[in-house]
Amino acid sequence: MTGWRGRTPAAFFLGSTALLAAGAIAAARGADELSRGTWAVATVLGLALSLLWTARSILARRTTVDVIALGGALWVGEQFAGAMVTVMLASGRLLEARASARADRELRLLVERTPRTARRRDRDGVARIPVEQVAVGDVLVVGTGEVVPVDARALTAGTFDESALTGEPMPVDRPVGDDVRSGVVNAAAPVDLVATSTADESTYAHVVRLVEQAQAASSPFVRTADRFAALLVPLTLAVAAVAWAVAGSPDRAVAVLVVATPCPLLLAAPVAIMSGLSRASRIGVVVKGGAALEALAAGEVVLFDKTGTLTRGRPELTSVVLAAEPPRAGSGSPATSPVPYAVSRAVTSDELVRLAASLDQVSPHPLASALVRAARSRGLALELPTGVREVPGHGLEGRVGGVAVRLGKAAWVVGTGDPAWLRRARRRAALDGCLTVFAAVDGRPAGAFLLEDPIRPDAPRMVAALRRAGIRRTVLLTGDRAEVAESVGRIVGTDAVLADHDPAEKLAAVHEESATARTVMVGDGVNDAPALAAAGVGVALAARGATASSEAADVVLSVDRVDAVADAILIARRSRRIAVQAVVVGMGLSLVAMLVATAGLLPAAAGAVLQEGIDVLAIGIALRALLPSRLHSVPMSPSDVATAARLRPAHDAAAAVVEQVRDVADGLRTHDCDLGPVRALLDRLERELVPHERADEEELMPVVARALGSSATTTMSRTHAEIEHQVARLRRLLEGLDDAEAPDGAAEVPAGDVTELRRLLYGLYAVCRLHNQQEEEGAFALVPAPSGSPPSAHESR
Repeated sequence: MTGWRGRTPAAFFLGSTALLAAGAIAAARGADELSRGTWAVATVLGLALSLLWTARSILARRTTVDVIALGGALWVGEQFAGAMVTVMLASGRLLEARASARADRELRLLVERTPRTARRRDRDGVARIPVEQVAVGDVLVVGTGEVVPVDARALTAGTFDESALTGEPMPVDRPVGDDVRSGVVNAAAPVDLVATSTADESTYAHVVRLVEQAQAASSPFVRTADRFAALLVPLTLAVAAVAWAVAGSPDRAVAVLVVATPCPLLLAAPVAIMSGLSRASRIGVVVKGGAALEALAAGEVVLFDKTGTLTRGRPELTSVVLAAEPPRAGSGSPATSPVPYAVSRAVTSDELVRLAASLDQVSPHPLASALVRAARSRGLALELPTGVREVPGHGLEGRVGGVAVRLGKAAWVVGTGDPAWLRRARRRAALDGCLTVFAAVDGRPAGAFLLEDPIRPDAPRMVAALRRAGIRRTVLLTGDRAEVAESVGRIVGTDAVLADHDPAEKLAAVHEESATARTVMVGDGVNDAPALAAAGVGVALAARGATASSEAADVVLSVDRVDAVADAILIARRSRRIAVQAVVVGMGLSLVAMLVATAGLLPAAAGAVLQEGIDVLAIGIALRALLPSRLHSVPMSPSDVATAARLRPAHDAAAAVVEQVRDVADGLRTHDCDLGPVRALLDRLERELVPHERADEEELMPVVARALGSSATTTMSRTHAEIEHQVARLRRLLEGLDDAEAPDGAAEVPAGDVTELRRLLYGLYAVCRLHNQQEEEGAFALVPAPSGSPPSAHESR
């Protein structure tokens, strides 16, 4: 019986639609009696179910217009209108039923991810048991890639992916004695843990309960027509009663009821909302029903998760710090070089990336893919490593083309020393919030890789667009550290930053914001699910796969672009505005018709025809929501998209050249200055960077101008010229130093010239870094992303 009740809305919708279609076919063949009879059956079906639902609505202290609409249609013989009202009633009930069942679906992925078993170690070995049997004090074994079943304490050191709880994509090292929460994934070798809680009391079970509690407090789906029913029902009855009393005949009252049929409410408003849903789906935004669209349109405060929402959600290589420059000619062998920790041979930045990426090709570590992507973006040829060995808690080592390569933590790669390059790498990591991976070549330290989770290039424009659209407050809400969160919030432009928030604290923050304004929460991880469910409307980024957040959300972005949030809000607001216009025009004309019918100037037959015209007009207004409108995303022609895609690889490759500028500047010494690396850098700048900037000016800037207007290219064009100017200055400075240098190259470079050279390089580096971000945000971020794009101060390995 319960199953049948669950299927009743769908059966009602299919049955009423079939009856409406059958009546239309009969009318087309001239069988008027049959068509009217068929439509009357549909109207009676709707009236019967409407009476039942009206009784329930009265008990719930809600008024509906369904009974009066259907009863009036039967009374005046408007069978077709009654059948149409029945179909719209059925579709509304079907949407309501689907929305009310959403709570079960929202928990599905959370429950599926919940561990069902655990491996317990005892005197007889390791046995798999139901997770409910785990007791406090049990020793558990968690293998690579397995989910920690209960809260526990580490008995052996391990590395864990805690993104399901914190949203932070970077793996976290847990030494012996550290607490490990349930729901996190073991990202390294198997570890032993001692349980500190039972399954029911664990962190992950608490997250599931938070979603349940938040959804229990959510408002139910309410149809647009019901919002006006409280005024429409008594008004219609009162006007009909007055008309009857004045005329002394029910005919005039019937005429009033005919023109008072609330089709603009039951038809036009849902059409506008459904058109908005369709419009949103075309840009990769799935809105789960009209109520979600209306809530999105009404949003005043938007809260963003950080990782995977405002940032890409995956680490990327941002810089390479070399342990030492290649030894100068005549300066002695590397073994006797005065530079501490000199490598056994000259290793450039690109060569070190190539060696590390070749080794990391076979590593399952979360950071390995970042180095492989960096090598491929630089066009480096990778080799398959041999003799690969992973040392849990330390790193990875193997041979690449006969060269021994080691990657991992500083203590394992560098040893106990504290050379200048190591301090420099750690200082940069602390300032930029980066992770560090250290590398050794042939048994000697070679350098360090700095990785960070970069900000999405479309995020700053999106936040600005939300502000222009009327959103009065934006908040960054994250579980990450305050210094990292504040840096992201500052760059993106949010009004407030709330950092170090776990799922429960995120939920509390959403409740606090919701107390004073209608909220929109945007996130992508399991840890965001409670906040998404509690907000006025939840928006989930799901381009990289379904998660509990996409199930808990009201709106799901299937494109890997956060600026689709701004487009979705603009579409929602326009659809709601058009729905209101359709209702106001339709019901306004109906009200005028009611007054005319009350005066006896509009008979029932003419009123029925007029009412149909009003319905058609209202629906026509509502269908405007399907028409294209101006969005935040800028449409680009296929040729412009192709041009930007063709220039993108050179843009990515230029980043390595820019990083070399800082590396060379760092390596300049006031005494015994070697200009060889500077000359090599200048040659690369003139061969790669300057031609790239000229190509961007000639080809990319026209693309941006066509998309955003010519004023949008002014700053980028100016930096193109500045970069070329600074490279020309570098050449003139080097030529002046070459003229003063002795033929054998032994002349000392004046300290003032070294300072000027270092100042010029650092200035060029700053301009290039800023310019690259300008092109990311102002040019390449405009290119539409395909649906379902692939995923894209700490030490870690």
